[in-house]
Amino acid sequence: MKGPRRIAVFGAESTGKTRLAEALARRCGAPWVPEYAREFWDRHGAITLADIPAIAREQWRREDEAAAQAGRLLICDTEALTTVLWSDLLYGTCPEEVRRGAEARCRGYALYLLLDTDAPFAPDPQRCFPDPADRERAGRAWRDALERRGLPFVHIRGSWAEREEAAARAVEGIG
Repeated sequence: MKGPRRIAVFGAESTGKTRLAEALARRCGAPWVPEYAREFWDRHGAITLADIPAIAREQWRREDEAAAQAGRLLICDTEALTTVLWSDLLYGTCPEEVRRGAEARCRGYALYLLLDTDAPFAPDPQRCFPDPADRERAGRAWRDALERRGLPFVHIRGSWAEREEAAARAVEGIG
């Protein structure tokens, strides 16, 4: 992936990814790409395994379109590994097209901001895991996905202000 340095805001559900992506984009004067799966759910009321490829392709399209217009940075409120993790978690499998795409695209991010599950859980019809033990397991799965692939990441935790400061420092550190 060419163009701006892409920053992936990454983590289990209800960890403040959207809030952080918006704040970081404002702070850095960079565009951000919202999570398309949330928009899809709001429009259709559910997501099935058959929907996963279309959701992934549209997320990729939107991200690449934003990258073509961006300057130095692009903030991404999700990315392809997240789609794979959710598909595996919810359906026990992931379409091969999505898995291959995620493996290819994940190397194109300058940095992953891994959000810890220490944020308060915010109930939402789209969310599955309010139990702290389930949230912790999900957090480990997201971290393992980055570590297994040797992808660059910074672990972000703490209060909202601490998260934003840590994320801003991490992004400034990539040059």
